[in-house]
Amino acid sequence: MRFGTCNVVYKRIVSAVKWVEFVSDRISYTEILKGRWCDIIVTNVQAPTEDKVNDIKDRFCEELEHVFDKFPKHPMKINDNGARVVNFATTKNLTLKSTMFPHRIIHKFTWTFPDGNIQNKIDHILIDRRSYSSILDVRSFRAADCDTDHHLVGAKVSERLAVSKQRTHRVHMERFNLKKLNEVDGKEQYCVEISNMFAALENLDTEVDVNKAWESIRENIKISAKESMGYYELKKHKPWFDEGCSKLLDQRKDAKLQWLKDPSEINGNNMKNMT
Repeated sequence: MRFGTCNVVYKRIVSAVKWVEFVSDRISYTEILKGRWCDIIVTNVQAPTEDKVNDIKDRFCEELEHVFDKFPKHPMKINDNGARVVNFATTKNLTLKSTMFPHRIIHKFTWTFPDGNIQNKIDHILIDRRSYSSILDVRSFRAADCDTDHHLVGAKVSERLAVSKQRTHRVHMERFNLKKLNEVDGKEQYCVEISNMFAALENLDTEVDVNKAWESIRENIKISAKESMGYYELKKHKPWFDEGCSKLLDQRKDAKLQWLKDPSEINGNNMKNMT
C-alpha cells in the first residue's frame, strides 16, 4: 500500500512559502507560510486506519508528537487527519474545526466504504485554539477525484500572508550555435566575417571614447557570429498532458459521479478499472 499527502498552493501566494520539509510517508511534509502577523504551519498527515495494530498507531502518534513539539510556540498550526485525534487535540491545545459548520450530509462525510453503503467522517482539520476563528468554513468535495476512496476536504481560511509583489519573468536569451565552429566551413566563414569587420575598424578615430569603441567592437563580433553561425534553436518539448490524458480524466470523473449516484458493485468496478 502506498501512502502520501500533499498541499496545493495558489501561484499568487507561492512567495509566502518559506520551506517544505518531508518527514515520512505518513507525515509527508510540513509547509511553512509566512503570515503578516505570525507564521502558519500546515501539517498534512495520513493516520493508520482502525484495523491497524496498536504498535503501528503508537509509533505514528509518537512521530507526530515529535514533529509537532519541534514547531515554534507562536505560529498558527493547522493539522488535518489523524487517528486518536481527540486525545492529540486535547494534549496539544488544538480545536477540531471540521465538525463545526452546518452543511448537507453529503458534504460532511469524507470516506465511503467500498460497498457504498457506509459513509464516515475520518478526515479532520485541527487548528491552534488561539487562531480558531481564522477558519471560516470546512466541507468535503465529492466530485474532486484524486484516485482515492477519500473525498477532498477543503477549508476556507482568513489570514494575511506576506506575499511578495515582485514577479519573476523568464527572459529568452538568444544563443549562438557554437557547434558550427566545429565544422571546417563554419569556422572559415566566421574567420572571414570577423576579419572583414575588424578591417573596417582600422580607420577608427583614435580619439573616440573608449566605451563607444568597445560598443562598436562588441556589435561587430555579434554581427559576425550571427552571419556565420546563426542562433541555437531551442527544442520544443511536447506537452505531457495531452488530449488523451484529458479524455481519461473525464471518463474517470464520469465513472465516479455514476458510482456516487448509484454505489453498486458494477459502478464501483467500472470506477476502479479507470485507474
